[in-house]
Amino acid sequence: MSEPLKPGQRILLHMTLKLDDGSVADSSKVSGKPNLLQLGDGSLSDALEKQLVGLTKGQQKTFRLSANDAFGESIPELIQYIERHQFPAEINLQREQIINFSQPSGDSLPGIIRKIEGQSVKVDFNHPLAGEAVTFEIEVVQIHPPTRAETGQAIIASTVVAE
Repeated sequence: MSEPLKPGQRILLHMTLKLDDGSVADSSKVSGKPNLLQLGDGSLSDALEKQLVGLTKGQQKTFRLSANDAFGESIPELIQYIERHQFPAEINLQREQIINFSQPSGDSLPGIIRKIEGQSVKVDFNHPLAGEAVTFEIEVVQIHPPTRAETGQAIIASTVVAE
């Protein structure tokens, strides 16, 4: 039996996300390529990490997270109205289309076209599953211990804090 997953470790897993109506929102099994996740790097919700900690290689687990614990509630301030002329003319805007918007920092931010009325385009910058409770079906493929670099960073960080 393998060692259980601990905070700070990386986990290679297949993950299927289902909505309450039973529809599959996403699944790594479609591509056959498992996801590589890092616990403690801030990319996962605390509730999701708590469900993953302690799992072992080969283990399967199914659990449901509330909307708040999965991808958060929908935030009204992240829904914006943008004038049609601000989009490149060659883009054929369609409802539910995902478009990447360039940020001043150089990063891109995906937005979902929710509605088009005349020259006004309603764009939702919330996570696509925000506001949805999600059932996760997890299958652990492999658990990776922290790399030397990660272990070294932890030692350096604790030394700096101690000073």
